[in-house]
Amino acid sequence: MNDKIKQSIALETIKILKSRFDSFQDVDMNARNAPFHKAFLRAFKTRFSGINTDTDKLVNISSWLHGFNTALGQTFFEKIAQALCYGEKRKFRGNEFKIYKKQEEVIAEHMTKLKNGEICPNVKNEDKMLAEAAEGELVACANFTADCFFEDDEKIVAIELKSVRPNSGQTHDEKQKILKAKAALRRYYKKIPACQNKKIYYYFGFPFDPTAQKDTGYCKKTFMDNMIEFSKFCDPDEILLSDELWSFLSGEKETMTEILNIINDISNDTFYDEFTFLCSLHAIDSKPEKYRDILSRWHLIDEVIILDNWKKFASTGNVQIKRYMNSNIFNNDGKLNVKRNETLLTFIREN
Repeated sequence: MNDKIKQSIALETIKILKSRFDSFQDVDMNARNAPFHKAFLRAFKTRFSGINTDTDKLVNISSWLHGFNTALGQTFFEKIAQALCYGEKRKFRGNEFKIYKKQEEVIAEHMTKLKNGEICPNVKNEDKMLAEAAEGELVACANFTADCFFEDDEKIVAIELKSVRPNSGQTHDEKQKILKAKAALRRYYKKIPACQNKKIYYYFGFPFDPTAQKDTGYCKKTFMDNMIEFSKFCDPDEILLSDELWSFLSGEKETMTEILNIINDISNDTFYDEFTFLCSLHAIDSKPEKYRDILSRWHLIDEVIILDNWKKFASTGNVQIKRYMNSNIFNNDGKLNVKRNETLLTFIREN
């Protein structure tokens, strides 16, 4: 994994940590009004005694954790996936990405057979089914989105990222969407001479395996068996799970371990103090070695370059550079001050 990708992962980690620190509920405050939660949780009072908490604190923490889970699922995993493969989130409009009416019909019939258990999911057979039905009248495909999309000389890859286990109905709908999306993408790219021979893949991506014994471990069979009717609709070959997902995206082995190592380098009990220090006035001048140590541990290579050229900035008469020297490295949301970063790096390149 190169330093730029590590930096991208680090910046997403910092942003998540800062936002969750800012939203952290004071465990000593009265719980938000949650009368039903508290009424039910009374039954578990003896169970909670072993973890030194009460229902008010538990409601506060559970609300904070829900927000944390949402932030990981809706932002962090997507951004990291895109960074690893130089991909992007891509939206496709059905009026441009059409499918054949015959494909729509065979997909509907196929989904019914899967639901009734008449057939088993098989990616190769499904691809053949779509190819054989690629003729006749065209119809608009429903709009669809790929959380992570990339294209190279040999293949086009779309991934639907899932941070939680979908239920049976969701899996049915997602599988049907993927079949239609593959048909639409194949038809679209077949019209482009340079892309006619490219293979199209559409995967379900799961960032980790909650059934595994090790952080980066996974077992597809156990994972799929633990979800209601997931094996009924999905072939293991269309699922990327845990380190399999991350290593597929990066093209390197044990990528998930590297991601966790980067997070651990930043996420410790000194994080908030170190973040505050980096954003304090003239910290770079008052304690440059401490400043450098944090930047290095946090994998912020561009900011290390800026630090190495600090004397060059100080000697210039450029008012814009002087002002950016005195700007914060991060904004209040924990996001990198991109304008400052890009302006100072450009100055270094040009001088």
